[in-house]
Amino acid sequence: MLRTPGPDTGTHRGMRLLMFEDDARYCALIRHHLTCRWPDAELVVSSPVLHPLPPPEFIAQGFDAVLLSHTWPGGSGLEWLKDFVARPRFAPVIFLSNTSEDDEARQALRLGAHAAIGRSKVEHDKLLAALASASGKQMQARADWRMSAEAQEAQRFGEAFIRGYRRIRRLAAGPVSELYLAESEQAGALVVLKVARDQQTDNELDHSFRRFLQEYEIVQRIRHPGVVRLYDLGVSDQHAYLVMEYFRNGDLRRRMREPLAPAEALRIALAVARALEGIHDAGVLHRDLKPGNIMLRDDGSLALIDFGLAKDAALAMHVTDHGQIFGTPHYMSPEQGHGEPIDARSDLYSLGVMLYEMLARQKPYTAENPMAIIYKHRHEPVPKLPEPLARLQPLLDALLAKSPADRMPNAAAAAAAIDEAARELKSADVAG
Repeated sequence: MLRTPGPDTGTHRGMRLLMFEDDARYCALIRHHLTCRWPDAELVVSSPVLHPLPPPEFIAQGFDAVLLSHTWPGGSGLEWLKDFVARPRFAPVIFLSNTSEDDEARQALRLGAHAAIGRSKVEHDKLLAALASASGKQMQARADWRMSAEAQEAQRFGEAFIRGYRRIRRLAAGPVSELYLAESEQAGALVVLKVARDQQTDNELDHSFRRFLQEYEIVQRIRHPGVVRLYDLGVSDQHAYLVMEYFRNGDLRRRMREPLAPAEALRIALAVARALEGIHDAGVLHRDLKPGNIMLRDDGSLALIDFGLAKDAALAMHVTDHGQIFGTPHYMSPEQGHGEPIDARSDLYSLGVMLYEMLARQKPYTAENPMAIIYKHRHEPVPKLPEPLARLQPLLDALLAKSPADRMPNAAAAAAAIDEAARELKSADVAG
């Protein structure tokens, strides 16, 4: 369903806190104290050991306060505090020192922490008073900002005014949509807004906009960890917008600018195969699998993006006609390149192209024009890997077979084969 943003868009009910802490038991203890007073409170926990310092554009706009541990393996809360308080309009920070009156607590207050609370023995009333005070301060700061001219400008994305999102910068612009980096109060995170114009022809949405809407429907239904997270879809000022996960580490293409060890290439290919298994099980073909559509998260996991060309067997809406060619020639299967019917094995072919490129540091087929590349995919033999990687050639041959019937039958089989190849490679390295 399309949602038109109103005055309350992006707001939340109840106390909402962001906590940087690595001790799960201590997080549970804080959650217990918190819900004693605010039963519907939300505590979002981020381990500073597993996740790096949030991007400099992040100001915790969607939280009432931030709880920050004083130390963790390999890190210092005071260093993070210095960074946070230097960010304009960052949420109030409650510093969790060893005791509320030790040197670190005093230093935290001098640096600009809203309060310093001892963690060795949680003082219930003092903690709740600090949270209530911080929440009131943040609520007033949000209200003041929303009434400012800065807020009016920051919530404008091209020609669309979208409440609840603070524009940071434009990332890219294309003929169908523009991409913006923004902070979402509702998601409590940096997000990407994909803003497309609501174009109509004969009272029917045009093909490009229909793909935009279908992308939301597809991804919302799949809900697989290897697929981009979508947060919202709405319409503002005759523009549709899609709100999605932000990947500050960029895409696989950026990662491939540096050499990849064979083990790392196989790890990436395995993650992509498992993501394909998830989307294929949901009745979806990606149809545009390429390094630019595989994103890297902070924790090392991967996510497939850009389902604008995907084909969804569960939807009645068809956005392409039989015989039309969509996709990227370097990564298209022979049958896709010739506008023939395709199935899940076409996505596996694209995976094989990427795996070859990661291992050999070049594309399997190149030419001066797209049609020549499409011709080579069908007629030229599968290229050979460099001799040191020859043991992986059978895997590539099974992914890049010209006929779908000669490829692996599904993504689960591809994942199993890649996993086995990785194990054999590791055993050979150990033996060597």
